[in-house]
Amino acid sequence: MKQQFVALMRALTLCAAAIGYAHAQSEVYLCIDENGKKEYKNTGATKGCKKIDLPGITTFAAPPVKAPAAVSGGKPAPATPADFPKVDGNTQKERDNDRRQILQKELKAEQQKLDSLKKEYNNGQPERLGSERNYAKYQERVKEMQENIHRSERNVEALNREIGNMK
Repeated sequence: MKQQFVALMRALTLCAAAIGYAHAQSEVYLCIDENGKKEYKNTGATKGCKKIDLPGITTFAAPPVKAPAAVSGGKPAPATPADFPKVDGNTQKERDNDRRQILQKELKAEQQKLDSLKKEYNNGQPERLGSERNYAKYQERVKEMQENIHRSERNVEALNREIGNMK
């Protein structure tokens, strides 16, 4: 099975190299416009273009693909080395509990912020400030309030999702 995979990968690599070689060997034209600007193209249909000869391209075969190292018994090597530091279960539970508490505090603060924003927004009719004699300024502030509410709602959703994903 592994030999078939390696053979397939070699064949695909050779095909890709051959296609690249064939594409690279297409005709190239140097075009110079009336301002003297040079441009290289693969078609010479425009005025002021002449075909140029480029040196050939050298290609190399891809190195052989190595199969993953195996441990005794024919099983693949573990994803983490044996001397990789590990955390015991109690320490991990403490960390998870701390994380949950932090997320819940953030969620509570974000919900309070959202409630405050919605109260100030007053169902789309916030009170006009004295500095907003121009109606456009008032509309701009209302739009910014809407954006802040949407952002806060997304934050609450993300925090709830993060808490729900915990073990």
